[in-house]
Amino acid sequence: MQSRSNNKGLNRRTFIQQSLALAATAPLALRASVAKVSAADASLSGGPIRRRDAKVAIARCASYGPEVRSSLARCFDLLGGIGALVKNKTVTVKINLTGTDFAPFLGRPVGETYMTHFSTALALGALLFQGGAKRVRFVESTTVRADLAATLVLADWDVKALEALGQVEFENTRNLGRWKNYATLPVPSGGYMFSGFDFNRAYADTDVMVSLAKLKNHITAGVTLSMKNLFGSTPNALYGSEAGSEDATAGRFVLHDPHGGEHIKLPGLKQETFSADATWRVPHITADICAARPVHLAIIDGITAMSGGEGPWCSEAGPLKVTTPGVLIAGLNPVSTDAVATGVMGYENPRAVRGTKPFHFCDNHLLLAEQAGVGNADLHQIEVLGLPVEKARYPYS
Repeated sequence: MQSRSNNKGLNRRTFIQQSLALAATAPLALRASVAKVSAADASLSGGPIRRRDAKVAIARCASYGPEVRSSLARCFDLLGGIGALVKNKTVTVKINLTGTDFAPFLGRPVGETYMTHFSTALALGALLFQGGAKRVRFVESTTVRADLAATLVLADWDVKALEALGQVEFENTRNLGRWKNYATLPVPSGGYMFSGFDFNRAYADTDVMVSLAKLKNHITAGVTLSMKNLFGSTPNALYGSEAGSEDATAGRFVLHDPHGGEHIKLPGLKQETFSADATWRVPHITADICAARPVHLAIIDGITAMSGGEGPWCSEAGPLKVTTPGVLIAGLNPVSTDAVATGVMGYENPRAVRGTKPFHFCDNHLLLAEQAGVGNADLHQIEVLGLPVEKARYPYS
């Protein structure tokens, strides 16, 4: 799969190759200084103080059959239930499609490797309405002009089954969509790279934000879980390589690499000079987005997924493999949920600095978000409910 772009013909595969080359050739002194600063920050005050929302549940789930709903319900029960969170509320669910090529990969349907699986969306929707939700809105920014429901049909989602659950909406958030204007959400801490973002109003005119993600590695972010999933919330029409047109569909390569996109005025971009290295930019932008648009419920599908990268275009970086952890992970804070998920993937320290797997050649967006006050990434300060991390562990590398 390749996303089309007007940015000098840049596609995902080309971008991966360039990112790997940049990471490999970055000045050693620069990488050492970044690691030194990050290490110093990570050790401040002996680690973060436990937060009330630092609660994460893990449940076994071996297949995408009926047990998805019961396992997800188990997670919610362990967290104390979701009724108080969603009753009489509009709930927006950010799914993860990563594109619109739904051809099987690694011998599996895309929902079993690198995209959100329909069964997890259906189970989640049913439980949200059972908990009293008034409206459930599924959102994603795609690289096509079709509405999201039509795209999901192409992905073999049973859209009618979702609509039968209750008041269900679908929004392609690549541009304004059904709204008259964008919503500007500030980064409370002032932001690393952005002071705020302009989003499709589906992300603002909601009571509860849910991130429904997969358990995967990422080439320029180490891992892509509930936090990195929100990178795709930025509209293509404003943050893509064709920014400036409501018809824009091209991907957000200008966020990864500014070269060739200097003419694009990115809303909320601070005036400081930033690194052009995607392995610095992507983690910092991810932390900023998650601060601007808080996630109230993070859900990570680790029933089956993939290791080595976030999609087929990462094959240049190394072997991509199907993974079968057989778990669902849910939490009340995206930083804590991703920290536990990172531990489940076999990485000992979710707060590791650049140079340590899975952040061996990128900055750690979990640590950056923690330092910005978004959540707690210290496994010692997170209450893990249900299956312990040690028993759920499935090494990714």
